[in-house]
Amino acid sequence: MHILHVVGARPNYMKVAPVHRALAGLATQTIVHTGQHYDVLMSDIFFRQLDLPDPDINLEVGSGTHAAQTGQIMIRLEPVLLERRPDFVVVYGDVNSTVAATLVGSKLLIPTAHVEAGLRSRDRSMPEEINRLVTDAIADLLFTPSADADENLAAEGIDARKVHLVGNVMIDSLIRLLPFTEPDRVGEQLGIGGAFALVTLHRPSNVDDPAALRVILDTLGGISDRIEVVFPMHPRTRARVSEIGVTPPARLRFVEPLGYLEFLALQQRAAVVITDSGGIQEETTFLGVPCITVRTTTERPVTVSLGTNVLVGSDMTRLCLEVELVLDGRRPSGSVPPLWDGHAGSRIASALAAAGSV
Repeated sequence: MHILHVVGARPNYMKVAPVHRALAGLATQTIVHTGQHYDVLMSDIFFRQLDLPDPDINLEVGSGTHAAQTGQIMIRLEPVLLERRPDFVVVYGDVNSTVAATLVGSKLLIPTAHVEAGLRSRDRSMPEEINRLVTDAIADLLFTPSADADENLAAEGIDARKVHLVGNVMIDSLIRLLPFTEPDRVGEQLGIGGAFALVTLHRPSNVDDPAALRVILDTLGGISDRIEVVFPMHPRTRARVSEIGVTPPARLRFVEPLGYLEFLALQQRAAVVITDSGGIQEETTFLGVPCITVRTTTERPVTVSLGTNVLVGSDMTRLCLEVELVLDGRRPSGSVPPLWDGHAGSRIASALAAAGSV
């Protein structure tokens, strides 16, 4: 059996690694990196810790509009699939590479499998939501991380025989990498002494609108009166901050972007995490760290119903209130969702092997 994995961004590597490792000895494997997003913070050490080889093929698509990027991935991937003719194309998450590869595989009648299927925010203004809907509608196997994802697929009329509840592959990688984190060393390098709130924001609705960004930064500045706030900031976000001319107070600290291990180390130490990232909602739930999400919807509602996450939308008064509840010890602790146990990759490998033998 030949499995061809398609990845396009850092979170995809976190998801492919457990599956690739579990399939070792069961299948021939090819990793195709579309080049949708290259992360300079992903070092060789990171790949070794994940036990993941370098990609076999890099399509080198680069950045662009959603249509241009998706189209280029399809154009460049098609000859690879025609040449390699894998038994399965496996795609991950909800990036443009995910939907592009699923479309190409489906048109070439090569079975496709979607890891992290069934998640829905019900906000179609998010490009990722469109990618999720299209991918799940045409993929042949759907590997879901939680029961709500199964319910979403059933409501959309997806054949239940395609759906496999396997758990969360991101948590597989998190469990594997936790021993390599050094929270004290990372905190010392950043000059963090006591308790702190950790912030990560990248969604256009939060950082591309100057008025919204100014309100968020003013709110974070107010929160820093109570607790130090550490904000690893993407260069694009930093440029937006410069454009609106905000000078942060001393205890609101803008720092350079961090690698995955360094950021994971800070998550473990943080008193509270403020984010708009889906993956971080999952990680904080597993780590038991309170999470406040600056979005009105989430495609990971299990992090709210069972985990440590709460949604505040653009309500900055609510954000401040939730921070106060955490710091005063009045936020209830969450629990880890079922099957977020480090074995999702093995379940996926078993399902692929069974499907390949039919």
